[in-house]
This record gives sequence, C-alpha cells and structure tokens, in this order.
Amino acid sequence: MKGIAIVGGGISGLSAAFALEEQRRAGVPLQYVLFESAPRLGGVLVTDRVDGCLVEGGADSFLTEKPWAADLCRQIGLGDQLIGSNDAARKTYILLKGKLVAIPDGLMFMVPTRSLHILFSPLFSFSTKLRIAREWFQPRNSPADESVASFVERHYGAEMVDRLADPLLAGIYGGDASSLSVRAVLPRFVEMERTHGSLRRAMVAGCEKIRQSSPAPPLFTSLKNGMQEMVDAIVARLDPSALCLNTAVQDIQSEADGWNVSAGGQSAFYDAVILALPAGAAAKLLRTSHSELASELRGIPYSSSVTVALGYERKVRQSLPPGFGFLVPRCEGKRVLAATFVHNKFRHRAPEDRALIRCFLGGSRDESILQLPDDEILRIVREELRQTLGLVAEPLFTRIFRWKGAMAQYNVGHLERLERVERLRQQIPGLALTGNGYRGIGVPDCIRSGEEAAEQMLAKVGLSAVIARLL
Repeated sequence: MKGIAIVGGGISGLSAAFALEEQRRAGVPLQYVLFESAPRLGGVLVTDRVDGCLVEGGADSFLTEKPWAADLCRQIGLGDQLIGSNDAARKTYILLKGKLVAIPDGLMFMVPTRSLHILFSPLFSFSTKLRIAREWFQPRNSPADESVASFVERHYGAEMVDRLADPLLAGIYGGDASSLSVRAVLPRFVEMERTHGSLRRAMVAGCEKIRQSSPAPPLFTSLKNGMQEMVDAIVARLDPSALCLNTAVQDIQSEADGWNVSAGGQSAFYDAVILALPAGAAAKLLRTSHSELASELRGIPYSSSVTVALGYERKVRQSLPPGFGFLVPRCEGKRVLAATFVHNKFRHRAPEDRALIRCFLGGSRDESILQLPDDEILRIVREELRQTLGLVAEPLFTRIFRWKGAMAQYNVGHLERLERVERLRQQIPGLALTGNGYRGIGVPDCIRSGEEAAEQMLAKVGLSAVIARLL
C-alpha cells in the first residue's frame, strides 16, 4: 500500500489530505499522514465567538469568482452555509490628509470606468484626472515583468499609486506596490494592456459583457458560522489516526524509491511527500538533500501581520460611516493599514446592537509591530481609530491575532522563480509543494494548490491508473 506524508496542516495541507481521503474511501489502496507542529489544524483560519459576535482571526472570506473554495464547501456538506457579502452596502474609503474620502463609484480595483464619478471625486488631483482621461488612448504593450507601482504609474501617474494601488495591495498582501510583481499579482491587468492598451477600455468592454449576462454574484463569499467551519468540516472527514498534531517534522531525506521522514523523534518511510509549508520552512527541510531547490525557495519572502478585532455597543455602530471600511496610504503615517466594518460587510457577524471592527497592521514595512505587547498594539489601534473616526468609546471586547511570516510576497521576478522551482521539483520524484507561496495567496488558491499536489503525488506513486479504473 502506498503512503504519502503531508507536512503542514493549514488549508493547503488539509485540502491535500481531503483529496487523498476521498480516494482512499473510493477504494484506492493508499495511506496518508498529516504532520502539524501546532496543537490545532487550519493555520490562519481561526474563528472566535465573543459577546454574540463572530470574530475572524485570519481571512474572513474568499473571492467568489475563484470557485475552488465554494466547491470544496459543497463537497463537505457546507453548501447551505455559504453566504455572500452585503454588496448593497459596499463602499470603501481612503484616508486622505486625515479625512476619509470614498472611493468613487465606477472605480474597479483602481481602473476608472465612469468618467463623471472620477471627475467630481476629491480623491484625485486635477492632473491625475487628466492622466486618467488620456489613458483611454494608451497603446497596446507587452513589457517584461515590472512592479505594480511602475505599471500603474505608466497608466495613471504616481498619485494613483500612492493613494490607491499601494494601500489596496498593503491591505491584501501586506506588501509594497514598488516591489510586488504585476505579472504575478495582477495578471489580468497585464493581459488587458496586451489586448487593449488602455485598462479602462478593456474594463469597459468587460463590464458590457457582464451587464448582458446574469446578475453579478457577490464579490466575497464566506460561511455563516465563520471560516473555521470549513476547517472543522474537513477535519471531521479525515481519518483521525492520520492526523499528527504537535508533531514537527525535523528532517526529510529522499531515497531511491521514496522519502524518509523524521518527526516527533521517530522516522518512517513514505512513497511521496507533500510540503504544505511556507516556502522558507520547506527550504529548511530540503537544504541538505536538495540545496538548489532550497535556495530558490528561500528567495520567496514573506510578511507578517497583526489583526485586531474590537467590539462596540449600538451607539458606535450608528456613528460609523456606511460601507465596508477604509484603507490607509503609507504617506498618512499610520500603523493601521486598513479597517473593516464587519457588521456591514457580512450579515450574521454581529447582533444589531453591536459594532465589530477589524484592523490590520504589519506588512513588509512594519514587521516590528509583532514585537510589541498586546496593550501597546491596542493603544496604537485605539488612538488611530480616534484620529480617523473620532472613536473614543471603550470597546466591549478586543481580540489580537499575530501571524508571523504568514503572507508570501510575489516580488518582481516571482513567476520566473516559480519556473525554476518547478523544473527542479520535477527532478525529485515524489515531492509536491503547496501553499500561498506559489500561485495565489487566497483561500481558493490554497485549496486548488493542495488538491493539485495530491493529484501529482497520486500520479507519481502510480495510483492514477487505479483511480481511473474505479471511476
């Protein structure tokens, strides 16, 4: 019987384990073991309940347009628990010179589609508005990889980078627009420039097609009882004897026909290994046996973050601006990168008499925030909420979550690095890499990555033919 070791119990590793478990239940002769160094599974997907509020420690949702997370939820019996974001209330603000300015309607992830809304918005200067108008005539282009900042500045100018692109990417990636690769982070924009030249012309054409089709789905999807519900449902489907918690893998060594895995003071042989770890952690396990691959993996940087949730009474809820929350440009000199008004973004997250705010700190420019004690982090957050929202009320509760090295940074040259990584990996029989360090940081991307890793290893150990016969 073939054996596969999975190292790492975040959503990528769990997705790989679930894919293998489904094949095992279908009669495929295999065994798997999942090693997780922490006392719980799920990684950054953590849901807490406090004072009637549902508090997410990590990701609170996933992009609806990426189907892999919703598909998995349906597979594990959570289809009726999927909920969409409250897009009727979707409005986002940018902190500009100490005041919140709404991102104008018709601005689709920094691409303007409605001229009048942009023209009358105080978010941009007159010169930037002229740049936006001229962008309509941008010629087609297929440049080499460049930073998001460089790409956006070519189209709309530096102000668009400072006031919109950089805070958006800081909120999503915890990264820096001047470092992140446009080909890795915004591949759709690169394709739009190649086919249309003008991003606005391409987006307008796309919007016309959407208007002619069915009503648009919600932008974000989550689970009624929180994202950890997905983790719990997956774990409930796995073989309990295959789950090794509090068990760090110290070493893996490839042999002629498999892998020797050392964990928890013991060693065992497996036909294949799936490393569902941050790239740097995978590199440590591969450093002695496959140094060249380890070197490439070490080149993928990660950033850390802190999430702070604060619950308030009804008066605060009534005093907050409508919408999903706000983003903070670096030039504002704040440590809070973004804040979400959770009670507006999703129903079922807070009672009607409660306000729930999540603030995000850290990122590639503020790793030091993780070194501060909880009371200092909370002081910073409350002071900046006072400056931004005039919020002086005492919170009813607070929760702080620290995520060290949790978010991969797809810097310029990332896709070329991945080509080298894949070429080297293919030379090593029975090894798969999965996680947010490669081709997508969101929950759906990690799920897809884990499923693909499982498929690769089933093929490597010669079980794909067995699966085909069973099907």
